[in-house]
Amino acid sequence: MTASEPTGPGVLPAVELLRIDHVGVAVPDLDAALQFYAETFGMHCVHQETNEEQGVREAMLAVGPDPDGPRLQVLAPASPDSAIAKFLGRSGPGLQQLAYTVRDVEATAEALRARGLRLLYDTPRRGTAGSRINFVHPKDAGGVLVELVEPA
Repeated sequence: MTASEPTGPGVLPAVELLRIDHVGVAVPDLDAALQFYAETFGMHCVHQETNEEQGVREAMLAVGPDPDGPRLQVLAPASPDSAIAKFLGRSGPGLQQLAYTVRDVEATAEALRARGLRLLYDTPRRGTAGSRINFVHPKDAGGVLVELVEPA
């Protein structure tokens, strides 16, 4: 908090979104999606992993030449009962989330809770490349699953 921000009872804590971190796309087949994005849009994979806790195989694709620029996250189910598998069964392939980089995922979650928003997890979980993450419930964010990402 800076000296210019109001403080006191009834004042909500600041929500500090630093930038769009990535856009997540759910796909049934990660390898086919990587080939599609490479051949069609010239994107290249900069990170790939399986997150057992989340039940996903995932890859981060660079969008443009900036090494720190925006990413497209491609998510495929690693297990049939994962959230991504359920999303695909309900909605089919497509946009699944919008993620923002934050300095402190716990502080941001508390600031959003103070505004009446529900988060999916009580405490942050492990995300891509050791990041810490939480999600704003889509019913509280205009139908969008919002991910908060505190980089490792």
